[in-house]
Amino acid sequence: MRALVVANSNDADPGFVGERFRHHGFAFSEAHREYPAEWPEMAGHDLILLLGSEWSVYWDHISGEVAAESALVRAAHQAGIPIFGICFGSQMVAHALGGRVHRATRPEVGWHQVETTFPQVIASGPWLQWHFDVFEKPAEFTQLAHSESGPQAIVAGRTFASQFHPEATESMLARWTAGGGTDELSRLGLTPEQVMTDTRANVGVSRKNSDRIVDWFVESVASATLGRD
Repeated sequence: MRALVVANSNDADPGFVGERFRHHGFAFSEAHREYPAEWPEMAGHDLILLLGSEWSVYWDHISGEVAAESALVRAAHQAGIPIFGICFGSQMVAHALGGRVHRATRPEVGWHQVETTFPQVIASGPWLQWHFDVFEKPAEFTQLAHSESGPQAIVAGRTFASQFHPEATESMLARWTAGGGTDELSRLGLTPEQVMTDTRANVGVSRKNSDRIVDWFVESVASATLGRD
């Protein structure tokens, strides 16, 4: 089985989520958001995995790239090809399928709990958050988790999306807290050292919780389409 991973070219690591999809037999192709003309065909892929991004879907200077990803999301959703969206990927799902994305009044960065209505699959946390935008879910979607900032997990048909980062690994956070991420943390009263300390304390739990979500997604949400010729 093949998964098409849609990500920015400098941050295409699917982390724990990717590891668990590999456990279920998936191999990955990459589609870099900056170069939609070079994307592999959707045909032949059994899953679309939308990773996070530093982008916002409403930025004018990336409108063409956002339109291309929106078209991919709509086509996959309508065709019943499973979609798993994370952070910016969840915002793309909302944007493409009738919801709305806007600047958060309460950004979330660091490790947080969420309120879950589906605790047998989506644990309350701790989950890594790193977002300054939030989404309003499309009407057809069911909300499975939320925080004070907005929806945290939604599902409809064979499409699932999480605002939090179930894929986050320690090495991933080491990259994110370096460079430009330092300025973002400072504005929120956080330090890279604090985030990394929290990360080392929490990734063991979040990895198990991430596996549970991917297992449920593969076995219950996407199962009817997997293993096709």
